[in-house]
Formats: sequence, C-alpha cells, structure tokens
Amino acid sequence: MTIIEYLKNSAQRVPDKVAFSDQEKEITFAQLDEQASCIGTALIKKVNTVNEPIAVIIDRNVESISAFMGIAMSRNFYVPIDVSQPIQRIKTILEQMQPVAIVSLGNVPEALIGTVDVPILEYADLLACEADNALLEKVRENCLDTDPLYAICTSGSTGVPKGVLISHRCVRDFIPVFCETFSFDENEVFGNQAPFDFDVSVKDIYSTLYCGASMHIIPKVCFSMPKLLVNTLDERKITTIVWAVSALCIVAGVNAFKNKVPGALKKVLFSGEVMPIKMLNVWRTYLPDAMFVNLYGPTEITCNCLYYIIDREFGNTDKLPLGVPFKNEGVLFLNDKNEPISVGETGEICVVGTCVGLGYYRNPEKTAAAFVQNPLNDRYPERMYRTGDLAELTEDGEYYFAARKDFQIKHMGHRIELEEIETYMNAIDGMVRACCLFDHEKNKIVAFYVSDLDQTQIIEALKADLPKYMIPNIFKKLDTMPISKNGKIDRQQLRDALKQ
Repeated sequence: MTIIEYLKNSAQRVPDKVAFSDQEKEITFAQLDEQASCIGTALIKKVNTVNEPIAVIIDRNVESISAFMGIAMSRNFYVPIDVSQPIQRIKTILEQMQPVAIVSLGNVPEALIGTVDVPILEYADLLACEADNALLEKVRENCLDTDPLYAICTSGSTGVPKGVLISHRCVRDFIPVFCETFSFDENEVFGNQAPFDFDVSVKDIYSTLYCGASMHIIPKVCFSMPKLLVNTLDERKITTIVWAVSALCIVAGVNAFKNKVPGALKKVLFSGEVMPIKMLNVWRTYLPDAMFVNLYGPTEITCNCLYYIIDREFGNTDKLPLGVPFKNEGVLFLNDKNEPISVGETGEICVVGTCVGLGYYRNPEKTAAAFVQNPLNDRYPERMYRTGDLAELTEDGEYYFAARKDFQIKHMGHRIELEEIETYMNAIDGMVRACCLFDHEKNKIVAFYVSDLDQTQIIEALKADLPKYMIPNIFKKLDTMPISKNGKIDRQQLRDALKQ
C-alpha cells in the first residue's frame, strides 16, 4: 500500500472537488489523478528506474504536486528543489542526491543548463504522454510500502545538505493519525505556507489527499503583506493552517487581525521553533474559539512525534509543553547515560517506531550516527532516531523543550540555555522578536532583536527575571529578523553577521 491509494480513493470518492489551488489555477482530484498518471507513464518509459531520486525544480504551484504524484506512480521518489535557492546550493544538492532526472516546470535556471550531467525533462512534455493504466498497474503491483516516497534536503553542519529519506509507510503511518487527532475531514481547507521542500508541507499535501479535503497554496508575497494575507485567508475560507512559528509571529507582530479576522479559520497548528507566548496570545485573542496546537518533531521522523493541544492560559514567560506522542510513535527522553530522565533532569528527545525515516541518502556515516539501536532494548533490533534536541521533565509531569544540544553554552562558569534568554526577551512589552547567539571568540552572549526599545530598556526588563550572567553582553538591533526558507530564524545569517 503506497501513498497513491490516497489519491486514487479521493479521485473516486470526490472526483470533481478542487484538491489543490494556487493564485492562478486549481485542480480537482480526478484531474490530479489523470495528470499524475500521464507523468508516471512518461517517467517509466523515459527513465525506466525503480526507487531512484528524481529532482523537481519546484515553485509554489499545483504543477509541483502533480509532478510529485507522477514520480510516486513511477515507483521512484521525488526530491523537491526550490528554484529560488542560490544556484550553487542547487548544484550541491544534485551532486549529493545524484538524481536520474530533473523535472522542470519551465523554470530551470539558465546557469544550471549544460552544467549538470542529468537529463532535464520538461513537465509539459511529460504531461503530454498518454497514460498507460495497464503499465502503471503493473508497476503498482510490485510496490512496497517501504519504498522511498521523497527526500527532503536539510542543512548539514559540513555545508553539504543531507537528504532525509522518507518511505510510503512512514507517511501512511503518520497521516491517518494526524488527521484523526485533530478531526480533519473532507471539509477542511488547508492554507499552505510551508515551501514544498520543507516537511511541514507534507502534512498539508497528504492530509488533503487522505481526507479528500482542499489545499490553497498561499503566495510567499502574502507574508510580507499582512493585509493581503488576512484577506487571502478570509476569501479562500481557510479552515486550518499548519505553519512555521515565524509565520505566525509575522502576523501577530504587526497586529494583522486588527481590522479583519478570517471567518472560517478554526484550527491553528505550529512547529519548527519555540512559540513566543506573547505572539500566541495575540492569535488567541482574535480567535478565541479556535484550536491551537503546539507540534514537535524533526524531518527525520516524518514531521511530528509530539503534540500539545492548548487548553489553558499561558503567561508571556511561560513555556508550552511538548505534550504527548502521536499514536504508534514512541518518544524517549534519555540522559547522557542513555537512561530515562527524572523530574528536574534534561535529556535528549529520541524517537522509535515506523515514523522513523530510512536515513540520509548516500550518507551512511551520518545515518549511523543518528539512526541507532534503542539503548533500552537489548533483545531485538529497534531503530531509534536521536534528534539532538533536549527536553526537561518538570514537577508538573510535563516535558518542555529545553535547547538544541549545540545551543547549550558555558559562560562565566554557568551552563546556559540560550532559548531561556530568548523566552524572557520575547516576553518584554514592545519586543517583536529576539534571538541569542554565543560569540565563542569574544566569549560573549549576543542578542539580536526587532523592537523600538533600546538596549538599556531591554536590560532593565531582563534584570527582573534573569541572573546577571545570563543577560546578553552585546545587543544588535535589526529592522527585520532574517528567516530561512523553511520558516525558522536564520541563525547562520546571524552568525555570519558576527564575523563582519
């Protein structure tokens, strides 16, 4: 059973319903099935491979999704590559993934043509191929749910992207539970914010296919024009958003709901970073009856493993609990001795179950380091993914995100979590967004912030909550916080600014 069954079932059940739309066009489930069948047939005939990567130079449009489904029908896996990325990064991804073909939506950068030894297949040509249903059925009969479905390339510490490989089984294990947990059905209209090479979009796309729902692809420009964004949410009757925290903060930071509140919006899910409570409370003020959900999970375990449905009030300096595991996902919190943590301790978040991805494509060393045997199980093989994220168990019995392992610092003899400083900075009245880094050369904590407040005002506010050794040594005021393409604060860009 592969993910294609989601498309086939919805195409049979609600063939004429709009499945996906962008600002220029829309596509029904029946049309998507037909287009994917044409593309899949063409790929089988042109590429003639199984379980190999096929890159797609994506844009924020419905054609990208048709290409994904066509590749899946050919029993290969898709590698989404954002056309807006620097050309050198695109080349690096291609070198790492070694795709058997590149699908172009007519948007391959000129600098790429003739410089890569990979056939470039035009989307329009693939779509013009007549679907061979008998051939497609023969291929489907041999599919395994352990076949890879997609690879998303994440940043690597060495500068070489890591291709996180996720199987059909991983997605089929997660999506039904995800939809059941939050009562998604065919009436949902998802407002897609995440780029298609970011795993948050996986929840939008496959929840839509599974439920027979609809998904509207919100143009990137909307997130720099909050009034346009709010109008889009309202006019498109968006019921559900699954967004990066930074996207929600953009809306809250400019008080975008002051003049209009999207009338259909009932479910707001977010992930990727710690949500500043002050920004969350802005959303809850304008949408008091909506469901708000804090999601946690890295790309390597198929989107998310923990969730917390917000059911009470939180103060600006509070933290949101990580919540509970999704069904059929095992989450362990292990200390340095690979033992479960106790109250007051901090440990690494580790995940077991069929949600755990296949590993990093063509990267056995990185795979072996992160995808390991569960140290609590010496009886049979059980793969576990080490997230590199730390959580604390508190006396209320809840687990709270503490830090990335590499965000912990030692300063003035004290071990410090930079996220804790950020929590209190983000809670200050008048603060729009804050991020802290540690300058190892100067041995100083550096705070980047967006606000009309000056350094003295911020320091005075922090003194009420933080010891002196945790107050940043350097403050750098920004007009806007740099955001990476996956919707998180671009800490690398801030690190680069420290060197200038």
